[in-house]
Amino acid sequence: MTILVTGATGNVGRTVVTQLLATGADVRATSRNPETAGLPVDVRAADLENPESFSQALDGVEQVFLFPSPAGAQGFVDLAEAKGVKRIVLLSSQAAAHEYYGDSPMRVMHLLVEQVLEKSSVEWTFLRPGGFATNTLMWAQSIKESGRVHVPYAESNTNSIHEGDIAAVAVKALLEDGHVGKAYELTGPESLTQRRQIELISAATGREIEVVDQQGDEARAALKAQFGAYATDQVIDTMLSFYQDTMGKPADLATGVDEVLGRPGRTFAEWARDHKADFTA
Repeated sequence: MTILVTGATGNVGRTVVTQLLATGADVRATSRNPETAGLPVDVRAADLENPESFSQALDGVEQVFLFPSPAGAQGFVDLAEAKGVKRIVLLSSQAAAHEYYGDSPMRVMHLLVEQVLEKSSVEWTFLRPGGFATNTLMWAQSIKESGRVHVPYAESNTNSIHEGDIAAVAVKALLEDGHVGKAYELTGPESLTQRRQIELISAATGREIEVVDQQGDEARAALKAQFGAYATDQVIDTMLSFYQDTMGKPADLATGVDEVLGRPGRTFAEWARDHKADFTA
């Protein structure tokens, strides 16, 4: 039984590979650039926006961990069915679980991929994580260089989840029965402001970090600069609305990690200690 991990060089995908190998599973991975993937498994060249590129990668595969790509979703699932794939575990988003996200790009793209799988003959499980703790790695360079972080709406709240917990749920859903047709909403165990996250990174690294709180036009300009070509007005408006709406309001917490793993998710303080080197090396 071979398990294919797509998006395998990302923070979650790489951790899924590691955890699957620890179980003794036969793991294959895909990357657009397999020669630089740095993974201890068979890595094939493939691109989710070009489903036909998976023709060889899917040979002999029964389970897939799928990174979301709306552009190639239908073609990929059609090919997976033809190749005899039995189960797909999709990395979706908490945005797909709640109508109050409206027609935000995040909700629309993940619902599209979910709907393709729901209409297929393949067994599926959806993982719907909230904020990724790894998103705070975008602060690492500034922390290392200046000990200062510019943060849009520093008092906004988030429910950041450790990538190891997302991966652990994925491994359970890939290897065990009982998760087919389930959509698991996954968050960390606590709601924290971005400022508090930086305080916890400071505690983990032993380095004082200054927080520069950005709001209004300054926050908009910073996000545009940060995300470059991806920063359409709609994306920026969605992000700013999210930050503003969670000022003084706890982030939504979910119980998916507890339900599947039988334990609480790891705290952000634990994540900061696990990633201490990213902020200091």
